[in-house]
Formats: sequence, structure tokens, C-alpha cells
Amino acid sequence: MFKRVRESSDGPDAQLAVNMRVRVYPETEAETPGVIVEDFGELMGQAVDIGSRHIAPARRWAVQLNNGNLVFVNTDQLVPD
Repeated sequence: MFKRVRESSDGPDAQLAVNMRVRVYPETEAETPGVIVEDFGELMGQAVDIGSRHIAPARRWAVQLNNGNLVFVNTDQLVPD
């Protein structure tokens, strides 16, 4: 039913994977559908540069929203769609 990420963990991350449809910020007014486009896994918590943007600390997931925006979120801010 759910795809597994690269890790063998059975925690919440085991339900999420790149190319999976998700809802960001579930059960809030900001809830938005999108697709996971990157799993930063081991880089989570590290500062990263994406193009000209500096993100500190990095979040676990990059999600391309249906409206075209790209957001960076942690596992607790996502649910499978």
C-alpha cells in the first residue's frame, strides 16, 4: 500500500517516498496537496543551498505543491494522499 523510503525503519518515514502524493500541513487551513520530489534523509538538520536559496536547517522532504510552489518540510508535516 505505501512505498518504503531508502531506510529500513518502520517509523513514520517508512510511509513516505519520492514521487508519492502527499498533503502538506494536514488538518490546518494551510493544507495543500503535492508530490515529494526529494528526500534529504541524512542531510536533515544540516544547512543546504538549493540554487541561490540557503536553507538552515534543512528539512527532510522537498515537496512540489500542486500550485507550483516548492516547500521543505519534516515528516510530521506530511500525510500520504
